[in-house]
Amino acid sequence: MNVTVIDYGRSNLLSVQRALEYCGAQVDLAKEPAEIETAEKLVLPGVGAFADGMAMLEKTQLDRAILQKVRQGTPLLGICLGMQMLFEQSSEGGVCKGLGLLPGRVEHLPMQGLDGEALKCPQVGWSALHFLPAAKNSVLRNVPAGGQAYFVHSYHAVPAREDDRLADVRYGGVRVCAAVQRDNVMGVQFHPEKSGEVGLSILRTFLQSTFM
Repeated sequence: MNVTVIDYGRSNLLSVQRALEYCGAQVDLAKEPAEIETAEKLVLPGVGAFADGMAMLEKTQLDRAILQKVRQGTPLLGICLGMQMLFEQSSEGGVCKGLGLLPGRVEHLPMQGLDGEALKCPQVGWSALHFLPAAKNSVLRNVPAGGQAYFVHSYHAVPAREDDRLADVRYGGVRVCAAVQRDNVMGVQFHPEKSGEVGLSILRTFLQSTFM
């Protein structure tokens, strides 16, 4: 199982790499577009601001290489900021264009819950995943009911297509997208490398499966 992790200077590579290796993968790091061309599977991790992440991908022309590989059918898993950058745009720090692999936008988390109480931001900690019908045949298919994942984020994706949503979490009662997938493009807002057996099961499924 070979997987290429995209290194654009805005991600926690070591923990992601170790988790993938623990699941049995041979991990390569890609800093140049040419290193993506031969990838069997791609992982796009990320922490920090959307605009900074996209600027680094564009500066290194990794964005073009990613789009080309995805169009060829190569599976791509985005993690945290990496998932957000799969979408068309973000409002973080002003409107910023994303990779556009999935229709939708990225917005700030709600500042107020359904009960009217103020919410803490960023959302940090464990949350239970609420699965949607699409999860049955997705990268989440081996996660048990009631599984929890570890989140650290201030912004969240709002997919334009309901069928792209695999799971949500509740943040102050508000529905927040936790995972998405459309064919060979998938993403998780949480950190699977920090989510115990739930996260490892997702990484194993990604490594062992073919997505088209």
